[in-house]
Amino acid sequence: MTGSGPTDAVDPAPSTPEGGDGGSVVRGSANAAVDAAAARSEQTAGRNIPAFSELPVPEDTANLRFGPDLHPGLLALLPLVGVWEGEGEADTADRGEHRFGQQIVVSHDGENYLSWSSRAWTFDSGGAVDSAAYRESGFWRISADDQLEFLVAHASGVIEIFYGRPLTQSAWEMATDVVLASPTGPERGGAKRMYGIVDGGDLGWVEERLHPEKGLVPHMSARLRRLAG
Repeated sequence: MTGSGPTDAVDPAPSTPEGGDGGSVVRGSANAAVDAAAARSEQTAGRNIPAFSELPVPEDTANLRFGPDLHPGLLALLPLVGVWEGEGEADTADRGEHRFGQQIVVSHDGENYLSWSSRAWTFDSGGAVDSAAYRESGFWRISADDQLEFLVAHASGVIEIFYGRPLTQSAWEMATDVVLASPTGPERGGAKRMYGIVDGGDLGWVEERLHPEKGLVPHMSARLRRLAG
């Protein structure tokens, strides 16, 4: 197994994006947003990931209304729990600039970690689904002093460890400390990711990745609506 050492680590210092467009506030927009959120909640509140059998330990749940209580140590990550789906944009060495679809499942079983699963698919020039694409799974952990850990394994043959901290109660930023590639995996530089709950209750995320000549450049981003939770 080959790995990238400290030279691939990315400075995890926060770089919070600027917010607002400088426009005036539309009267009643806050009420409309609350109403829309309530309507979405009615659709997602009863949904959860399926359980296939009765296990002797608690089942994973992506809906905080069902299953075991969330571990108290995970309260800083509570907004992430759910099933999310939407579309995004990517710029990769093998595909160039392209759109992709994504579904993320963030679940827990009462223990002090979140389980993470992400599947993606690409679109052709006409907007039809082209093929299955990026897939990853892993775990989120957070310490008592808010040190964030994200351990993620990619189906392409790469394992990464991200470290970071919450930026707010609903935004998290982290950067790679370790990037390991299997003999058949691609060579990859370090990366920085930011996740956050954006307007309307959607989950937005962006990833920047180190380019050997250009430094840290935009790599992937998406906005996902809640399907369950």
